[in-house]
Amino acid sequence: MKLPFQIDLKGKTAVITGAGGVLMSEFAKALGACGANVALLDIDYEAAEKAAKKIGENAVAVRCNCLDKASVEEAKNAVNEAFGRVDILINGAGGNNPKATCDNETMSPDLSGVKDFFALDESGLKFVFDLNITSAFLVTQAFAKDMVISGGNIINVSSMNAFRPLTKIPAYSAAKAGISNFTQWLAVHFAPCNIRCNAIAPGFFVTNQNRSLLYDEAGAPTARTGKILNATPMKKFGETSDLIGTLLWLSSDEASGFVTGTVIPVDGGFSAYSGV
Repeated sequence: MKLPFQIDLKGKTAVITGAGGVLMSEFAKALGACGANVALLDIDYEAAEKAAKKIGENAVAVRCNCLDKASVEEAKNAVNEAFGRVDILINGAGGNNPKATCDNETMSPDLSGVKDFFALDESGLKFVFDLNITSAFLVTQAFAKDMVISGGNIINVSSMNAFRPLTKIPAYSAAKAGISNFTQWLAVHFAPCNIRCNAIAPGFFVTNQNRSLLYDEAGAPTARTGKILNATPMKKFGETSDLIGTLLWLSSDEASGFVTGTVIPVDGGFSAYSGV
């Protein structure tokens, strides 16, 4: 892959959760291209394995259910056996769930036949919080142990929802706000151990999880896509490559060694635009 700039990660090991997905598989590829040994963790082993094969011999796929502590510990043992201690951890696992998504953007007393706020399923909310926050907690708890003595680097994946909650998805917005707060907490807690913790907050990117919300079956943009692009000053969706520069900067101790506790938007100006 073409990198915006090169950093030297030779001799370092990076672990990425959710690595079978569109964005995280590209993160893995970028770190691998910089010389890092890369462990791609995903509950979908086949997707992680497919991504690992594109990287080469310095990459390994590891099956991991990030919501199961025993599975996370098994994954850590597998990574340590393959590559030794972990230097970089990217908590990329996350997502939303239809059970925690409203049909309507705002409440109206005369709405009928729609899944409104009162119809949201408690299990959906709990799943979204677990998928985003509990997974980051369990994975960090396991892999940061390698970093306490010799230092390390944790990069979480937040979202624009953490800055400005989007309509229809209250659980996901709240969960990503939690990730941003957790990032700051970890940065303070681990600072004496020379462990940095930051987060990247992507704006709107087309992924497997949100494609059906952004485009209809015929491939035409939905009304929600129109609203998103109208609120994004650069008037386009992000490309995965747009995130790589920020990833490499945060991954380099030489470039960002005094940066910790930040949540960096990569959003085409969405978080800066008031609408007028």
